[in-house]
Amino acid sequence: MLDGYTRLNPATRPEASGPADEAHSKSGKTDAPLRILLASYRSHPRAGGQGIYVHYLSRALVDLGHHVDVISGPPYPDLDSKVGLIKLPSLDLHAVPNALFAFRWRFLRSFSDLYEWGAHNTGKFSEPYTFGRRLTKHMKSGRPYDIIHDNQSLSWGMLALQRSGAPLVSTIHHPITMDLKIALEAERRLHMRFFLRRWHSFLTMQKKVVQQLIHLIAVSECTRHDVSQDFSIDETQMDVIHNGVDTDTFRPYPDMPVKPDTLMTTASADVPLKGLIYLLKAFAILAKPRPNLTLVVIGRLRDGPTKNLLENLGISDRVSFRSDLDTDELACAYAQASIVVCPSLYEGFGFPAAEAMACGTPVVATTGGALPEVVGDAGLLVPPKDPQALAHAIASLLDSPALRQKLSREGRKRMLEKFSWKTAARSYETVYRRAIAHAHH
Repeated sequence: MLDGYTRLNPATRPEASGPADEAHSKSGKTDAPLRILLASYRSHPRAGGQGIYVHYLSRALVDLGHHVDVISGPPYPDLDSKVGLIKLPSLDLHAVPNALFAFRWRFLRSFSDLYEWGAHNTGKFSEPYTFGRRLTKHMKSGRPYDIIHDNQSLSWGMLALQRSGAPLVSTIHHPITMDLKIALEAERRLHMRFFLRRWHSFLTMQKKVVQQLIHLIAVSECTRHDVSQDFSIDETQMDVIHNGVDTDTFRPYPDMPVKPDTLMTTASADVPLKGLIYLLKAFAILAKPRPNLTLVVIGRLRDGPTKNLLENLGISDRVSFRSDLDTDELACAYAQASIVVCPSLYEGFGFPAAEAMACGTPVVATTGGALPEVVGDAGLLVPPKDPQALAHAIASLLDSPALRQKLSREGRKRMLEKFSWKTAARSYETVYRRAIAHAHH
């Protein structure tokens, strides 16, 4: 048993303040509110889907009457005021100009700090592992939670918590094996292929941990299938709970005119997985006969292959990059675009497509990963890595206002009917209670 971990149930719950605690002490029912710890090793609110997931799921669970704390390493999430935030600092060496010189003598007193510093400076990504270590240490203080929900750290620490008797549920957004596979396919330099494999060495841990975790959730059928294949577990060991979309924030803006001939895409990281280079090649095809066409990329342009490709294609002056948008600014950007393009080679879910559709903006997406599950027949789908197919689909929408209007209506309707955070939260609640019952037996 992990020292100090307090395994709770409605009958043995200690006194605590807050509505969730009062409901437990008064009712003792199995449907009483839960105290939930949502653990996320990094939760940047504007870079990638992890921060989006933590923000909206925690809020939806609180709206159901549960008490939720998020425990996160940096970058920390942007949370609803009703959700608690426990900061579990890492070294966050990605934010340090020169990580080698970030060493401090105090690291010698902390294996997690020393390992994180050494691993980072030798090309390894260690944050899932060190977050798990720090979390198990934190839990030794006996924090009173009914359920711990791991947001894809899939670390040895989570396995230690499960073995201690802690009710534990783990979400897998997509197997990172796909990131590694696609990155290796795009990289021909031997020394860079070596560093890619070293950076992704945490996958060895995740594969072994996943095979021993009891309660797993995939965010799409595609993710469930690919995790089963890559991590060698049976698909029946995973529940599928689709993510939701905030249809109140991401909504049509009738008073905000759509900018004609404006394409938009999101590329929070300049990596092969997101397929930005294929969209740029498609844009170059379209740009010649369409002198007013522009592309807005939500992301940051850095020196590297993408910048070089922009210059080689001669489209640098027609492609702009925007970063650090808050949620409202992002929603407005979606609503003003003529078409949103999702050129990813693989997505475990696909928040950009869902958000754009919720805004009533027509979407062109690839069939990479779970995007067909999100888009359905309310958008245009093309094969990944195919600039010609992307260009053809975009052109067909640009040339057909009627089709754009049709997809606008159908996209918004699909998000309202099928992708609700409230529905997702209720499904998570069911899995939580199953995990609690299993742990108590």
